[in-house]
Amino acid sequence: NNDNNNNNVANENNGNSNTNAGNKPSVPSVDPHETPQSRERQEFVKKMMKTSWDGYVQYAWGENELMPISKRGHSASIFGRTKMGATIVDAIDTLHIMGMKEEYEKAREWITNELTFNVNTGVSVFEVCIRFLGGLLSIYGLTGEEVYKVKAKDIGDRLLPAFNTPTGIPKAMVNLQSGSGHNWGWASGGCSILSELGTMQLEFNYLSEITGNPIYAEKVNKVMDYVTNKPLPSNGLYPNYIHPDTGNWGALSTSLGALGDSFYEYLLKYWVYQGKRTNNDSSGREGYDNAMKAVREKLVKKSHPSGLTYIAEGKGSGLLHKMGHLACFAGGMFALGSKGAPSKEWEEWYLQTGGEIASTCHESYRKSPTGLGPEAMMFDGGNEAWTSNSGDRYYILRPETFEAYFVMWRLTHEQKYRDWAWEAVEALEKNCRCGVGYCGIRDVGRTPPSQDDVQQSFFLAESLKYLYLIFSSDDTISLDKFVFNTEAHPLPIQNINR
Repeated sequence: NNDNNNNNVANENNGNSNTNAGNKPSVPSVDPHETPQSRERQEFVKKMMKTSWDGYVQYAWGENELMPISKRGHSASIFGRTKMGATIVDAIDTLHIMGMKEEYEKAREWITNELTFNVNTGVSVFEVCIRFLGGLLSIYGLTGEEVYKVKAKDIGDRLLPAFNTPTGIPKAMVNLQSGSGHNWGWASGGCSILSELGTMQLEFNYLSEITGNPIYAEKVNKVMDYVTNKPLPSNGLYPNYIHPDTGNWGALSTSLGALGDSFYEYLLKYWVYQGKRTNNDSSGREGYDNAMKAVREKLVKKSHPSGLTYIAEGKGSGLLHKMGHLACFAGGMFALGSKGAPSKEWEEWYLQTGGEIASTCHESYRKSPTGLGPEAMMFDGGNEAWTSNSGDRYYILRPETFEAYFVMWRLTHEQKYRDWAWEAVEALEKNCRCGVGYCGIRDVGRTPPSQDDVQQSFFLAESLKYLYLIFSSDDTISLDKFVFNTEAHPLPIQNINR
């Protein structure tokens, strides 16, 4: 797999790859957006990555995540009772893109010699798919190294039993050894969750592509066909829950944040993955556009008095005027889907609304005493892009706002997106730097902040990657050649000239 042309990743034989990531050897950069300031800021983000990584290596190597203050390992319940090096697998493509050669080699060596999925424990099918399978597939696509494909196939095979249901819709949890699966008890009477069952199509299709075995693609494509061909409730919105045995919708709540988010993202990105956005072919995205038509009609709202665009949540027949931080990703999703949209009017609406969502999320950061946004924003009498509920004001190093800035930057090159990203870098450095790494904070509305002592693997996989790429040239992981999975792992777009 040597069709990467050295122009999409920090180049191996480019001795100057640190400041010159993604350019061909000895060719001076012609990207007008690469400036001394952007290079300096990119270098700063890279230093943050080095701090995060070095703390993990020294105190939590092989564990899933780092507790930077306690200086020990941490594992969330989504990973079961495992030490599967989540941070290593999640971060390795970031190390590679940033040209951090020594760190990358250490990660590669651990994956080669130590990483095993033969563990008797239940794990989240969704989280393991996006973090582990996604991370391995991404670094395989960037390097072509066989070991990553072998490991990706192993974890893909261990996730397959989750699909053994009457409808083919996967269960939420699977035991990596026995293959037995079950759903979350709290999820609307044993239902599967829309964002979980609908966020495997990129990974499993690419796994089929590189292994030559169609089984993975068949499983996930069947799920997406089943769900998108099923009649919707009368409001035209997708419920967050569906039962894997009966195929019935669960509770009638709808969200572009938690429980829904990446289902919509992958409706669009599977179309992107097939090369259709790059080749300007608008066929095959009807499922996405139809879903967005209902979202536009029912959920996209303007706040009073400031006129901020936000995405409400559907609750039964009513609305909850609340937008989670997770839903900030939609700024990037709307913008990415403007190319190839069904009409000129939709094209303009997608790009404009993407920018407005990014701006609303920025507003929640701007209003915050720490400069970091809360887990949820309200848009009601007393709140606008903020929440008076301190329980909703935590910030766990989430990337979604930066993701929106990144896509908007790449598509518009409006300087404000780089400025906003830099504001966020400074806020992270000031409030989240802790012990031997970076921590989430318990209330963005309080200074000095109270830190939570967890360095999430997605901070290295997503947050720092998007912030780095905002200050990179456009040909570093070009949006015409790569599509990011929902954990910011870039996968090679198919059917295009590379």
